[in-house]
Amino acid sequence: MLEFYKNKKVFITGHTGFKGTWLCRILLLAGSNVTGYALKAPTNPSLFELSQTSKDMNSIIADIRNKDELEARILEFQPDIIFHLAAQPLVRASYSDPVYTYETNVMGTVNIMEALRKCASVKSFINITTDKVYKNKEWLWGYREDEELCGFDPYSNSKSCSELVTYSYKNSFFADDKVAISTARSGNVIGGGDYSADRIIPDCIRAIKANKNIELRNPNSTRPYQHVLECLSGYLLLAMKQYSDKSLASSYNFGPDDGSCVSTGMLASLFCDAWGDGAKWISVEQKDAPHEANFLKLQCEKAKNILGWLPKWDIKQAVEKVVEWQKALDGGISASQITDKQIKEYFGV
Repeated sequence: MLEFYKNKKVFITGHTGFKGTWLCRILLLAGSNVTGYALKAPTNPSLFELSQTSKDMNSIIADIRNKDELEARILEFQPDIIFHLAAQPLVRASYSDPVYTYETNVMGTVNIMEALRKCASVKSFINITTDKVYKNKEWLWGYREDEELCGFDPYSNSKSCSELVTYSYKNSFFADDKVAISTARSGNVIGGGDYSADRIIPDCIRAIKANKNIELRNPNSTRPYQHVLECLSGYLLLAMKQYSDKSLASSYNFGPDDGSCVSTGMLASLFCDAWGDGAKWISVEQKDAPHEANFLKLQCEKAKNILGWLPKWDIKQAVEKVVEWQKALDGGISASQITDKQIKEYFGV
């Protein structure tokens, strides 16, 4: 698959984020000409800065809410493919600043769809959303792509809106099928170099480094956890396949198999086992915490049957890869080296 991306011009919004940096490094290894558009890396430290990814690509530091700037940069670059990842991605942060969340996640999508209308070079466009776009009814089975979209909290709801914006623009302005437009929904991703707040694995690593027990707010909540390379491989496969066959453009779930839909407590236990050195977690009660779903799972048969996508690493392997990444960094291996090593291992290159 990566051979397809050699010499392709790829534009990525949100490239300085955790998932965006991993995507940039995959494409750079594949020989793509990559331009990124995003605010400065959202965490300190950040994978984007640690891996010095800006050296090998055109990194534009700008706001997705700036419609004119975004349009100008896309028209200047004339990309073949666009991956839209720019977002305010945290549930708890969306409660504290819902206006910014909606401005970024909804109007940011409107802005890039407007730019897409004016850029004839683009053949394939993917809007990356989340598993949280679905109206969560706490079912024991996975949500399919045709289920109702209605996220509960401002983050989830704004991403549901982003899906609807994409759907409306696709039907209203791209009926000629000159560009393939899809949305992609994935589960909770983990991987080396994630320094985000309020995420389980980064919190585990921070606790270990501070010689503290890992504290879990809701150890019984179940999510579709997966390594970041799993969903990114899905996005890349979808963008490639719809590039030449626009009939494949649609909405797709890229989540783990059922065995990797585990509770937060199980995820933390897998981390402690992989890390060793007496690592352990404890459950803590948090009063007045904002609403969080207890159970959420994706059904991914559509991506498997239509695109031929399959997850490779189960949740145990995924956690082990995170520990491997962090211990390599702590041992003096550069972030770019260990990241690229794991990418090559995953894609078999």
